[in-house]
Amino acid sequence: MKMHANQLTVPPETVRTLVDQQFPEWRSLPVRSVTAQGTANAIFRIGDRFAARFPLESADVESTLRRLESEAEAARELACRTRFPTPEPVVLGEPGAGYPLPWSVQTWLPGDVATDEDPGESVEFARDVAALIADLRQIDTRGRTFAGTGRGGDLRSHDAWMETCFRNSEQLLDVRRLRHLWATSRSLPRGAAEDVMTHGDLIPGNVLVSAGRLAGILDVGGFGPADPSLDLVSAWHVLEAGPRQVLRDHLRCDGLEWERGRAWAFVQAMGLVWYYAESNPPMSRMGRRSLERILADTSLA
Repeated sequence: MKMHANQLTVPPETVRTLVDQQFPEWRSLPVRSVTAQGTANAIFRIGDRFAARFPLESADVESTLRRLESEAEAARELACRTRFPTPEPVVLGEPGAGYPLPWSVQTWLPGDVATDEDPGESVEFARDVAALIADLRQIDTRGRTFAGTGRGGDLRSHDAWMETCFRNSEQLLDVRRLRHLWATSRSLPRGAAEDVMTHGDLIPGNVLVSAGRLAGILDVGGFGPADPSLDLVSAWHVLEAGPRQVLRDHLRCDGLEWERGRAWAFVQAMGLVWYYAESNPPMSRMGRRSLERILADTSLA
């Protein structure tokens, strides 16, 4: 079942043809599909070193190319700036062989995503995530501030989206309780906190685990300046209560910053449950699990 009304189909045969035509030096490398819960790209491995990413939603070529170039630039800026590995851009591919959009190739990182190897009870993993967030916050914004789209700015700008989520979740969730939580969260102030560099989407599918430790971070194209509390979404998306408190202690989060992190996780989780209920059940379950953690959280100051 398709996740999006305008979703494209990307067969392995198409990828093989595109690789052979545009990058003949890789003709001898196997191409194989990667089973993933991602919602934005179809992923294929090219040999052992590369991953090809094909946007799944139909769009015009120019805007897609600009987005892929922006994502590659963000990945280049982030590379080697934290103590954890991230994918590095290799090359951009062109439309062809029946696929209508540009596509990208980046380096492949080993490890299991946190949806396959659950690190939620690991104190060591919580310390790793805290170290990652601290590293990201230390990267120079170069005077840049939040771009004004998506998560990371004013919580209240998501009111219309949250209303859509509440309406579509009536048969799935305790919407009355969730509406009350949003009413108490949406006006949380930023205080004096300035924008810092963030990953922006620290969900389990973007977190690599190896031997119970953080092994790398995926989907880094959204790296950029935003609310410092944005990357705290990982506390509820990935961690259980004990390790979550460890992360908070290591980052020395005050009550306001912690509550804003919970609010950003709430915005994200509410959209996942209903939107992917039928088309991507694992993603829907991830949102549901995050909401359960949020509602059970007694650590808020």
